[in-house]
Amino acid sequence: MDRREMLGVATVAGAGLLAGAAVPGAASAAPAAPATAVAGGGHGASPEHPLRVQIVLFDGAEEQDIIGPYEVFSLAGGLSGGAVETRYVNVDGPRTVTAAFGTRIAVEHGWSPGSADVIVVPGGGFRRPDGPGIWSEINRGVLTRALADARRRGLIISSLCTGAIILAAAGLTAGRPCTTHNGAKEELAARGAVVKNARVVDDGDLVTAAGVTSGLELALHLVARRVSADVAVRAEEVLEYQARGTVWTR
Repeated sequence: MDRREMLGVATVAGAGLLAGAAVPGAASAAPAAPATAVAGGGHGASPEHPLRVQIVLFDGAEEQDIIGPYEVFSLAGGLSGGAVETRYVNVDGPRTVTAAFGTRIAVEHGWSPGSADVIVVPGGGFRRPDGPGIWSEINRGVLTRALADARRRGLIISSLCTGAIILAAAGLTAGRPCTTHNGAKEELAARGAVVKNARVVDDGDLVTAAGVTSGLELALHLVARRVSADVAVRAEEVLEYQARGTVWTR
């Protein structure tokens, strides 16, 4: 068992004891509590009704943009007893995607926004207009049309880094507060967004985060908002990472 697994087990054990839940390998002095108690409750997501997160992958997406939030959401799912479900999706259906630095990721799920509560759009390729990345996706138009059509009550559409430019091209950011990578803020503003210099900008059903590593903050914020702050704090402990920067909210 590596250190992260050990911390995860210890944290889940602590959560279970606080909730009165049984912990494998430990004596239980009290009956197991409902799973919703482990999940934190009160924010809508629970093991019975999990927060369903879909992270959109495309060729040229930044590895950190993809993997950072995936790990946070997946870890939160484990720490909450299953209150978060996370999957990679591709708008063209299951296939292997090649990320910005050559990492190949097999995406097993196609586009299904009707079965999502949160959609996360990464960035990548902002300085490569003729290569794979956001410009290729914008020019192709498939993902932008899919995002525009996905809007519905209860769905949070989010982005990190230059993924916000894809949202802008889909018509989702005009006149709305949002953020992106420092190098892309002028582009985002030129497309009609109200750019805020914050690490995460939460405008209800539109949540955006700044550059690259801010995907960690994006995911931690959404876990705190939709599952519980306790689960977000436990995830920070396991990751040995503390969320930084300002979260702008209305």
